[in-house]
Amino acid sequence: MGGEKDSGNPMIDFASPLFLHPSDTQGTSIIGQILTGSENYTIWSKSMMIALRGKNKVGFIDGSCKKEEQDLKFFDHWERCNAVVLSWILGSVSKDLASSLVYFQDAHTAWADLKERFDKISGSRIFYLYQEIHSLRQGKLTVFAYYSRLKELWEE
Repeated sequence: MGGEKDSGNPMIDFASPLFLHPSDTQGTSIIGQILTGSENYTIWSKSMMIALRGKNKVGFIDGSCKKEEQDLKFFDHWERCNAVVLSWILGSVSKDLASSLVYFQDAHTAWADLKERFDKISGSRIFYLYQEIHSLRQGKLTVFAYYSRLKELWEE
């Protein structure tokens, strides 16, 4: 996972989830979606997974990259990466949700909390989706926009 020591700091292999690219900074928005609740949780979580996979940070939210499994010399790197991922999550949720997530110590726990709260398929949501699909009309939408909206509803 690491390399030789350089100036007292262990080197991190760029393929490691502990590697932070210079553009991987706190406060950076990695997706265009803001999670507001169960109505957009599915699209938000899928967007986040794509972005985190691209940055090799999925392990911080799925629990496969655990601090206790790291070599002691990489604990600081794990803490820094976890803080960055947690900040990406906090930056992509509504202010109301962020205030409840700020107390979590790791990104995995925050992600699990959001999943627990919003990844629920209720009968009313299914009814709403069927109703939306049934009542969807092209109207002034382009064919592309109409098809995209229909596909989005159907996929959900």
